[in-house]
Amino acid sequence: MENYYLPGAIKQFEYYKLLGDKTFDQIPDDKLFWQCNTDGNSVATIVKHLCGNMLSRWTDFLITDGEKSWRNRDAEFENDLANRDEIMQKWNHGWNVFLTTLRSLTEDDLQKIIYIRNEGHTVLEAINRQLAHYPYHVGQIVFIGKMFAENWESLSIPKGTSKQFNEAKFSEPKENPPFRDELLNRSNKDAI
Repeated sequence: MENYYLPGAIKQFEYYKLLGDKTFDQIPDDKLFWQCNTDGNSVATIVKHLCGNMLSRWTDFLITDGEKSWRNRDAEFENDLANRDEIMQKWNHGWNVFLTTLRSLTEDDLQKIIYIRNEGHTVLEAINRQLAHYPYHVGQIVFIGKMFAENWESLSIPKGTSKQFNEAKFSEPKENPPFRDELLNRSNKDAI
């Protein structure tokens, strides 16, 4: 495998973190703890779970099982966070551990075997597993954010502007920039 996968995966994860960051900027403080019902998770709880998963999976990644003995997954769904600052500390701590580990990997690591709950995964499979898991939860955060933001600023192509967006894109010459670079450099008005 050529040296494309890891940089691309890292940029995809950075993009999803950015979507979360831009959503947090739009959610009122009290709505960070809102639950649709007793089985639903608040934004605070989702963040606590993501952080717990990231710390467990990506600490000593290549040498210990991804489900650490010190992890208490059930407690991740019991909200004990008190305010936005605590939520943001968890959010950033989890992402920092995860992205630091991901950036330390080499393409040679991709076929190594790691374990999650004693089940073997290649490093590539473990990354792909999280590339499905983390955006799933970021999507939940965005969904809740859109319900409560007073004037939601689109993280994508705003409704009603697809035609103009496509006309602008097709008026440019074809190019092959790294897709994820373009995503990270776009403003809110011309995201995906």
